[in-house]
Amino acid sequence: MREVISTKDAPQAIGPYSQAIKANGFVFVSGQVAIDPATQEVIAGDVAAQTDRVLRNLSEILEAAGSGLGKVVRSTVFLKNMGDFAAMNGVYGKYFSTVPPARSTVEVARLPKDVLVEIDVIALA
Repeated sequence: MREVISTKDAPQAIGPYSQAIKANGFVFVSGQVAIDPATQEVIAGDVAAQTDRVLRNLSEILEAAGSGLGKVVRSTVFLKNMGDFAAMNGVYGKYFSTVPPARSTVEVARLPKDVLVEIDVIALA
């Protein structure tokens, strides 16, 4: 069984996808970018500020699914510039300070709305 997860406390989907899908004991959260859910606009700031907003958005979606960042088992980080890795990683590490999930980080040519970082996660439900 699949359950669509949606919350107004995170940015609304900007395409034909769900914020998350809960299925078979897992929550699959779509990639999140640094959009403020109150304004639906990309926040100003560097990669550290954007990473913080992204992780707060992910947290809200996971909470709506009855999960949380502490239950994340896998994440993928997409960076516009791998030179931003240390700044992104510093913020990321504050959210996943104990038992961090498995992760891949890749540099990409471009991200939606020209943001600097996008992150998706898979968590236990």
